[in-house]
Amino acid sequence: MTGEIRSLLVLGGARSGKSRYAQTLVEKSGKTRVFIATAQPGDGEMAARIATHKDERGADWRTIEAPLLLDAALRQAAAPDTIVLVDCLTLWLSNLMFASCDVASESLRLTETIRSLPGPAIFVSNEVGTGIVPDNRLAREFRDAQGRLNQIAAAACDMVVLVAAGLPLTLKPGPHNAPKL
Repeated sequence: MTGEIRSLLVLGGARSGKSRYAQTLVEKSGKTRVFIATAQPGDGEMAARIATHKDERGADWRTIEAPLLLDAALRQAAAPDTIVLVDCLTLWLSNLMFASCDVASESLRLTETIRSLPGPAIFVSNEVGTGIVPDNRLAREFRDAQGRLNQIAAAACDMVVLVAAGLPLTLKPGPHNAPKL
């Protein structure tokens, strides 16, 4: 990330290429790399996924695990000579919900932290609102909370990119201003 862009939100569906895109940007930055992981190894398959991703990043990355205390981890890691990659806000949100945390206040705290970071950061999040309406209350609550989190994170970040089929589409800043009537 260069110029005035200090915070980037990368959105996309499952296996869209959003994490790879974000990781590539970090690796091209030339800055010290910090990965803030929000995933928890709840089962063997997830533990294997986490290990694979950590191996793919390699030894040039420092990893901080922050399944719940994301704002504290960001404040600890962010620095002008460091670039932070948070992957992902979706898992962080589900962790908050399962821990019965106040999702709205934690989300607002995160956006305040994003706006005050002393160095660049990239946030990865799933776009979950383009599918069918979930058939149960918890899934609908999660979808709605994820949509709200993505909206306020997008507002807090300098730039927003949507990745689909591995292709990035810049949403912010962009030519999508409201039409003049």
